[in-house]
Amino acid sequence: MANVKVYDQGRQEIGDVELAPEVFEVEVQPELLHLVVRAQLAAKRAGTHSVKTRSTVSGGGKKPWRQKGTGRARAGSTRSPIWRGGAIVHGPQPRDYGFKVNRKVRLLALRMALSAKLGDDSLVLVDALSVPEVKTKHMAKVTSDFGLKKALIVLPASDNNLELSARNLPGIKVVREDMLNVYDVLRHDHLVMVKDAALKVQERLGHGVR
Repeated sequence: MANVKVYDQGRQEIGDVELAPEVFEVEVQPELLHLVVRAQLAAKRAGTHSVKTRSTVSGGGKKPWRQKGTGRARAGSTRSPIWRGGAIVHGPQPRDYGFKVNRKVRLLALRMALSAKLGDDSLVLVDALSVPEVKTKHMAKVTSDFGLKKALIVLPASDNNLELSARNLPGIKVVREDMLNVYDVLRHDHLVMVKDAALKVQERLGHGVR
């Protein structure tokens, strides 16, 4: 079991908590993390790119000149792909870029991402986080006390004041524990988890491990 220090909002150490090795001390496999991150980014792609084919481009209903006798190459439509203003051949069409990754693989990758943060001493546990009102300066003080520049903050439940106070801070993202994902964990330098959020994630990923 890994003993991790727990701090208060002012970065004063107030205790420690044991984290399950089944969740926070998993051997990291970069190729598996890469697969899951690719799947997440692919699922985000809109895939709405589109060009007009011969069936959708406007105009070109009339044959531009007769088939024979003009000395020119035969042509059936002014909207042929070889004409200026014509259709596009084999151009991009709307599509879904997403691909399936098994749930067990996704959960294992998340355990690996959490383990990587713990191994790099980039995991910070906080007993509680709150701000009295929606003010960026309140959240800026918290991030300054912890020396955070690019950090993912994980809450056990939604906190409107805290989430709105953090949204104007560059490099800082706040999510609920049930929205935690591999891409967000890896792209931030630090992972700050409220203690209750960490225990919820541990229970969810560790199948009830205390």
